[in-house]
Formats: sequence, C-alpha cells, structure tokens
Amino acid sequence: MVTVNVVVDIRPSLVAMPFHRAFTRPVVEIDGVERPARWGTTEVPIEPGAHEIAVFFRYKGQRTARLGVSTEEFTVREDASTRPRVTARLGPRNGSSFKVTFA
Repeated sequence: MVTVNVVVDIRPSLVAMPFHRAFTRPVVEIDGVERPARWGTTEVPIEPGAHEIAVFFRYKGQRTARLGVSTEEFTVREDASTRPRVTARLGPRNGSSFKVTFA
C-alpha cells in the first residue's frame, strides 16, 4: 500500500498565538480519523485518492470539542513528485474558524 505524507501547516493568528500555544491543541481529522497535531507543521501519512480534511482545536484536557472547525475536500495523486501541503490559518477573533487551503 502506497502512502504519501501530507504536510499540514497549522497556525493561529499572530494576535492570538500566545494564548493558543499555552491553552489549546490543534487536531487534524482526515476521512473521520482524528490525529493529534501541533501548532506549526504536522505530517500525516495517507493513501492517494480523494479525502476530506477537518482542522480544529481543543482546549488542553478536552477530548470531544471541535472549536474553529473547517472542513475541505482534497485529492492526493499517487505520482505526486512533492508532498502535498495544506495550510490552516485560524482567524484572530474568539469564535473564528480555520481557513484551509491546498498547494
């Protein structure tokens, strides 16, 4: 089975960065499977094909909350010559969602 590492770059806004680094943890969910992440770069191995990604955060100690969630669909080609990149940026306001883009 072939896997491709998708690079997920997850960042809060500069204004809220100290708060989020101290009190929250980001999560990446691909095709319904949650993977713990970190603020910054996280690599996730997946199979080529169509996928759904959700990026959200939780306060440390929480296990079920999905705050700032954003969901997008993307496709990973088997013959990808470079690792696919996903960028997730959290807005500055309390209650902001992530903006997810692909490169």
